[in-house]
Amino acid sequence: MEVTIDDLSLFVISIIRTGAALRFLYCMVRLSGAEEEAGQYRKRSKNTVVFWIIAECIWQLKDIVLYYYT
Repeated sequence: MEVTIDDLSLFVISIIRTGAALRFLYCMVRLSGAEEEAGQYRKRSKNTVVFWIIAECIWQLKDIVLYYYT
């Protein structure tokens, strides 16, 4: 079985998407349960969404560069 760069990139981006979604859900659950730590979990959930957006942009740029040079 031969693993290509496309296979690896699809695997990594799926792990990033799943991890970010689970982290966001975890922060939202903790936010609803912990009143004294609400600001902390709100900030963590915002940072998770920002990470998710940046990760998606990086992978799109990677695809554009690979398409251009191949």
